[in-house]
Amino acid sequence: MGTAENAVEIRNVTKRFPGVVASNGANLCVRRGEIHALLGENGAGKSTLMNMLTGLIRPDSGEILINGERVSMRSPADAIALGIGMVHQHFRLVQTFTVAENITLGMPTPRFRLDMAPIEREVSEFSARYGLEVNPRAKVWQLSVGEQQRVEIIKMLYRGVRVLILDEPTAVLTPNEVKELFDTMRRMAAAGETLIFISHKLDEVMSISDRVTVLRAGKDVFTADTASTNVRELASKMVGRELAPPPERPRGVFGRPVLEVDGLKALGDRGEMALKGLSLTVREGEIHGIAGVAGNGQRELAETITGLRRALEGKVVINGKDYTNRRPRAIIEAGVSHIPEDRLGMGLAGNLPLTDNAIMKDYREDEIGPGMVIDSGRATAWTRDLVSRFQVKAPTLRTPVRLLSGGNSQKLLLAREATHDHNVVVAVHPTRGLDVGATEAVHDVLLAQRSSGVGILLISEDLEELIVLCDRISVMFEGKIIGSLEREDVDIDRIGLMMAGIDPQGAAHGKGADQVEAGV
Repeated sequence: MGTAENAVEIRNVTKRFPGVVASNGANLCVRRGEIHALLGENGAGKSTLMNMLTGLIRPDSGEILINGERVSMRSPADAIALGIGMVHQHFRLVQTFTVAENITLGMPTPRFRLDMAPIEREVSEFSARYGLEVNPRAKVWQLSVGEQQRVEIIKMLYRGVRVLILDEPTAVLTPNEVKELFDTMRRMAAAGETLIFISHKLDEVMSISDRVTVLRAGKDVFTADTASTNVRELASKMVGRELAPPPERPRGVFGRPVLEVDGLKALGDRGEMALKGLSLTVREGEIHGIAGVAGNGQRELAETITGLRRALEGKVVINGKDYTNRRPRAIIEAGVSHIPEDRLGMGLAGNLPLTDNAIMKDYREDEIGPGMVIDSGRATAWTRDLVSRFQVKAPTLRTPVRLLSGGNSQKLLLAREATHDHNVVVAVHPTRGLDVGATEAVHDVLLAQRSSGVGILLISEDLEELIVLCDRISVMFEGKIIGSLEREDVDIDRIGLMMAGIDPQGAAHGKGADQVEAGV
């Protein structure tokens, strides 16, 4: 770590929005040359605090000091001028531009004649200095997710940023890419750069950070040297209570196959072959996990199974019957519940209230809609029961779902899908972006479903989640499953190799290479 001089001080900052105090006298002190982790549940105020630090919003009261001087920022350009930049979880790159073009995009110079050669040389120098290997002439669409993240970091460094905020930077990386990112972060800190690391992965926080601050309900409730704390203490500080230890998981007793995918082929949104003859099986009482870096066909697999995407070849068999290319309603009636990755865009209707969202799959049933009309009293009672059982926090049942926190909207989605008549669940990134408390609640629901004999296909980019929950893990790479491991044989390094395109026998996979389908 560098000197003890403070690079960033946020003092007693408050920010109110209609109906909510997002930041309530929060404080944050980040020293120059340190990696400082920022933790908190969804809705704890992390985003609000960082948005104030990067000039996106202005505090109602309190003050922000950069290198000891009080500042007032009206825009992100002001923040950049002060040396503060942020790499967002969802990258802000133009896919058809080169790396060098993306890095210079939006800069005031050069304005009329763009000579890329010196810019490409400077990008290469930044790459070498910080270990951010990337080809400045490559188009962004040609890069892996990890390489695109490097472009975002270089883009900030190129603009002279000395305080870099990383928002959930490991969410879509392979284990090897995470190691490379952490090496880069340590190299930057050693060079005097200051990093604020936002993450829900407490093991990573313990591994990479020098100090950690926890926010809860808009306030800073805990700050400590990382070496003096531990995962359990951080988790309890985040949620304001002691988290229960994970329950003992006896080996599952698996029944008949409830979901069988055989030789499935399907196109992606751009017309490319996204699924290339994929096969898998999910049995009663089994959680079958799918690991893989984003963009290797996971979304297309879930959509093809649930009737949202057409299969070109192969079969989707549910409870012994062929449901290939059937409509979503037929898939639902066959006993499949779906937790999509986009909880508000696809799983829920954000502008509709809790009640409308809760009955969305059951409004035809007599319990809610006898005859041709929905009984509002029954619908309200149905929703109130779900909200109570799944501990969904909302002002009223008439509140639009888009106003709920990520954790509460996900719990509402789970409540609806878990209570609908089903014996198969297709869950895609069910805890993405959720804090430890909400993640615990989601895991409890999935394990309860497993115990009741439901077969679950769990697609996740969080290896820790897959290892905790799954009875079997298969790895997808470029539209195929290249390996499967039973729970007792799981090896995180081996899974990481497969996620990078190396099969269990050590053969490399890639575009144009022969791919070996693992038996499932």
